[in-house]
Amino acid sequence: MMKKKVLILSASIGTGHTQAARAIEEYMQQAAEEYEVEHIDFLSNEALSIDNIVKETYIKILDLFPMLYDLMYYSSQGYKKGWFVKTMFSWGLKRRMLRVLADKHPDLLIFTHPFPAGTAALLKRQHRLQVPMMGVITDFAVHQLWVYPQIDRYCVAASPLKDLLAAQGIEAEKIAVTGIPVRNIFSYRQWGNTRKKGNNVLIMGGGLGMGSIRQSLVALDRLTAIDSFSVVTGHNADLYDEICRLRQELRHPVEVLGYTNDIPALMAQSALLVTKPGALTCTEAVTVQIPLVLYSPIPGQEEANAAYMRDKGCARWVKTKEELSAVVAELLTHPDRLRAMSVASRKCHQHGAELIGEQIRQVLYPAERPETIWNKKPCIREQS
Repeated sequence: MMKKKVLILSASIGTGHTQAARAIEEYMQQAAEEYEVEHIDFLSNEALSIDNIVKETYIKILDLFPMLYDLMYYSSQGYKKGWFVKTMFSWGLKRRMLRVLADKHPDLLIFTHPFPAGTAALLKRQHRLQVPMMGVITDFAVHQLWVYPQIDRYCVAASPLKDLLAAQGIEAEKIAVTGIPVRNIFSYRQWGNTRKKGNNVLIMGGGLGMGSIRQSLVALDRLTAIDSFSVVTGHNADLYDEICRLRQELRHPVEVLGYTNDIPALMAQSALLVTKPGALTCTEAVTVQIPLVLYSPIPGQEEANAAYMRDKGCARWVKTKEELSAVVAELLTHPDRLRAMSVASRKCHQHGAELIGEQIRQVLYPAERPETIWNKKPCIREQS
């Protein structure tokens, strides 16, 4: 039997969408021999390409003009305004999608970012694309940029998102609640017995190094309850250099890292994570079961992520540096509250990649019973 080609398309705007795609790719490669799975970044890095210009403009707005992004986010939420924005992005990226399809010949398209999803939906409306499509929404919110009747299956992070999508005209039977996929390296079973480095506080801002990292570090350095810091600046080289210079002036030891693959170990060794609330980072954190303090969200979807994690009890959402200091001091001097947040994390965790794998099988083999679709390899679930 010929293998089915599953093509996963992410977009390198932040790293969350990419990490979610890698988690799906990793699971499918390990659990299913009948598929050929490939993950590609849909947005080119060629300096003068339209898609790279779109990406760089989007990132600059997020970084330098968050209030402008806030305005764009909410003004494009209405159906008519959202349709204009979606169409603009889709036409700009259409040629790129046609090249990818001609080169890869997929049997299934999976999207972890709305830009390639919208472009493929445009081609489907034009009858230039016939393969089934899946959208994996990697936030605890649904923006109009994600809403396309041409998508055959949606995988969402939580049940309220299913209701939101259905309210926007997506058929309920096309929506599955799977959680957000994370890679196996974040398994609590692997890190649960890791020795903590005292009251080490981990500060992150996603792969782009956003989220008031310097401001957080300076504010928290005044606290006596903290023993040390680990600071991850991601791809932000200027911020890395700035923190390296700054640490000479601080009271506490500060470990500074750029983009690193050691995030699971850093989370497991720390008492607390201070970060902007990217949904992938939050989901990785609850998988490791490290308590979260969420600060400086990107307007829109990250505010929804912060509210969701706060309401689940595994995070505290603070809105000023004074509140940040007060909450971190409170938690580090009350270990029982940290333990309660870790326990609450277990209830937030789902086996997202595995549940998405089930949806992939259902889309590709709709006529077969679920128990006949699974590969013969055993599926191992971690014990919380």
